[in-house]
Amino acid sequence: MQLDIITADKNLFSGDVDVVTLPGTDGSFQILNRHAAMISSLIKGKIIAKGKDGIQEFEVNGGIVEVLNNKVIILA
Repeated sequence: MQLDIITADKNLFSGDVDVVTLPGTDGSFQILNRHAAMISSLIKGKIIAKGKDGIQEFEVNGGIVEVLNNKVIILA
């Protein structure tokens, strides 16, 4: 699935991943390939993206995530 992590300053990450772990306001959760459409808020924490290129981690202070049509967009 396509993952884009965007901040006010720049695009932090754009690429294909297999699973994304996010710090949700009600606890951490994962998004897998072909996940149902959803929108959720994020708190301060770590985004972990696992793909063919390995594991990448990003610290965020909160934000919003949208999942739609096998694409994940995070505004942090």
